[in-house]
Amino acid sequence: MKLQDLNPNPKPKFPPILPRTKHWPIVQLAKNRKEFIADVTRESIERLGSLTTKRSLKEELETTVYREKMRIKRNPWRVDPKDEKSFWDSVQQRLIEVEALPDSESKDVHDKILAEIVNRYSNEIAGNFRPSSYRFARRVVTLGFARLLNAARFKGPWAVFRGNLDLDDKIHITGYTEHLRKLAQKGTIVMVPTHFSNLDSVLIGWVIQFLGLPPFIYGAGLNLFNMKIFAYFMNSLGAYKVDRRKKNLIYLETLKVYSKMALSRGCHSLFFPGGTRSRSGNIEKSLKLGLLSTTIESQRFLYQQAEKEKSDPQKIFIVPVVLNYNFVLEAPGLISDYLKAQGQERYYMENDEYTSSYKVFTFLLKFFTKGSDISVSIGKPIDILGNPVDEEGNSLDKNNQVLDTRDYFISNGKVTVDHQREEEYVRILGKRIVEEYHIHNRVFASHLVAFTAFELLRAKNSKLDLYTLLRLPEEDLVLDYDEFLKTFMKLRKKIFKLNKKGKVAIAEHLQGDIDKVIKHGLDNVGLYHATRPLIRRKDGKIAIQDMNKMYYYRNRLNGYGLEKHVK
Repeated sequence: MKLQDLNPNPKPKFPPILPRTKHWPIVQLAKNRKEFIADVTRESIERLGSLTTKRSLKEELETTVYREKMRIKRNPWRVDPKDEKSFWDSVQQRLIEVEALPDSESKDVHDKILAEIVNRYSNEIAGNFRPSSYRFARRVVTLGFARLLNAARFKGPWAVFRGNLDLDDKIHITGYTEHLRKLAQKGTIVMVPTHFSNLDSVLIGWVIQFLGLPPFIYGAGLNLFNMKIFAYFMNSLGAYKVDRRKKNLIYLETLKVYSKMALSRGCHSLFFPGGTRSRSGNIEKSLKLGLLSTTIESQRFLYQQAEKEKSDPQKIFIVPVVLNYNFVLEAPGLISDYLKAQGQERYYMENDEYTSSYKVFTFLLKFFTKGSDISVSIGKPIDILGNPVDEEGNSLDKNNQVLDTRDYFISNGKVTVDHQREEEYVRILGKRIVEEYHIHNRVFASHLVAFTAFELLRAKNSKLDLYTLLRLPEEDLVLDYDEFLKTFMKLRKKIFKLNKKGKVAIAEHLQGDIDKVIKHGLDNVGLYHATRPLIRRKDGKIAIQDMNKMYYYRNRLNGYGLEKHVK
């Protein structure tokens, strides 16, 4: 079976699986928000007590204060609390004053300071979901995507408010949709999408409600809350805040506890396991395992709870999701970051070109005159150990036999905690998610034209390294169309073979007349950038106008071994 045939109905209608708002897990969490934050604070403090054995609590607090003060000085954001500087100045002063106290008294002060910091972090992280705001945001997001994708013109600008606007002719949702819906009624879903754009969170929010699923909680980068328009939608659609500038142990453990406890309470969740947007344009190959590890911890906790109550355990299901765009708003800045930092590990400061609501709005105005497609591929659900899951929620082994994952956590009727073993579990899970990403990646013509052009240039200049290739003069950035067509055709055949083997998905527009497919790709690649990556000139030749952008879109097809077929 070809991957794009998993969803034969092009316009499925998905009724809500939980029609009544009061039954949504996220609503229950919001009703008890203060109690939940208190629980997160308490458990975080307990965990930190066991994690600071190698370093004293005093040293951990001093490190946290130092890093936070450096963050405020070097990389402040508008969304930061107004009392940020005064709070950390006060903590620093108290840590200095406590030096004069005896050990017994200083411990009490250190414990109190830790509790204040954790409580501050917990309140900062916590979402503030409101059902009424969610319903309004859902309609506005639908209208926004309709305008973005040029769909509203078919039914009139007020179609969204009459409830008769279809976007699935432009936003193509493929894959295991019904499988996902069934599992959402049997356990807790954790969606793990690829991450390319700041629009991803809003897009996934729309997809979730379109599929009839209750709202998910999800970690949204705090940088998005710099923009009021994004902040409103993030809060309304179930987001909790993730500040990637904060690398101290206290913050990271508080964030993990928040995620673990929300999952344990049955809240469907969404992680971007890549940690941040892909700078290179590649599908993520190595994932950040911090938040992902909370799925293991939550499943262990649920097994423990079920053992005590002698009941069937609630299961957690991981659902990889691949997002495909013909364009990424932030591509120029992202690829620039990647090229500057290639070959070395460093901390990425979020440096978005779109740092205000006004800039976002004016940029989106460019979208209103043209149309483009977005693809959302729902991957095959797996359990927290990376095993495939059937529609009844049963985990399956390599021979499709049902296995009980409780055996990995329970010994002689008792739940055992083995952190080293669980670290291995999460590495296996991360590897499986990456495999699913590549299987369900949906090849667009726009990505293939960029790949073809770049690899032809690379083949013609085989002695040049990447940076020299990217700096080729304008007169060398022209390709003969017939040569381009032959290479494109060869690569398309290779992709079709990979598709038949179940190793990649393809967009419908990739099939058919080869000249029309190439034209579709050229018309859509980097559609809204001021300078298009490549075009076909009036004389028929293919001209590359921006090598960096073309390299970014070319990278979407990394990992399939296609480059070896270009000579």
